[in-house]
Amino acid sequence: MPAALAVDFASSPEPIARQVARALRQAIVRMEIRPGEMLSEQEIATKLGVSRQPIREAFIKLGEAGLVRILPQRGTLVVKISRAQVEDARFIREAVECAVAKEAAERADRKAIAALGDSLARQRRALRAKDGPALFALDEEFHRLLAEAAGKPSAWRVIEDIKPQMDRVRYIDMTDAIPMSVVIAQHTTILGAIRAGHGTAAEEAMRAHLTEILRSLPKVAARFPELFERET
Repeated sequence: MPAALAVDFASSPEPIARQVARALRQAIVRMEIRPGEMLSEQEIATKLGVSRQPIREAFIKLGEAGLVRILPQRGTLVVKISRAQVEDARFIREAVECAVAKEAAERADRKAIAALGDSLARQRRALRAKDGPALFALDEEFHRLLAEAAGKPSAWRVIEDIKPQMDRVRYIDMTDAIPMSVVIAQHTTILGAIRAGHGTAAEEAMRAHLTEILRSLPKVAARFPELFERET
């Protein structure tokens, strides 16, 4: 368990289990908790100052997201990355977000476009600082803002539920300056199409953006084979 794991329960009205699940998910995505590590209900409960019940519920949520496997009488295992699950998540994400981009181009107002532009400016600052973690968070923000610009905020919540395996690959990849610059260039193209009101162009730009991981996935798996499941 990462030494820095902490949750400010007083800052959110959400149930404790959901807050714990979010904190653990972030730690797993950022490789602060590595594939193959075992998680202890009691250890985490003690560290966070809560009972074991919300920790158990958080583990169930993480299991549903495909990040852990609960082993009776043994503990909870952080699973390795499944390339098949990454590819499945990308396929679903493409179907949803291409539609979102097209809709955003057709209905986004000035305020929504300004918010997207501001997000893109902060992404460029993160690139200059070579701050992969910040860019990862800003990438998430950009896609959430796209869904809001399209008037489909629930679309982003659906995507969040299906992409945690994909997120681990994206996070590793964003530690490299070249993928960071590619991400920003693609976001710039998407926003340009939305500003121009070109729905089809926005849709195609999003498709190209979400196909990028198919090129980076084999490279990441080759560099870090210990993080991936052996799949036939």
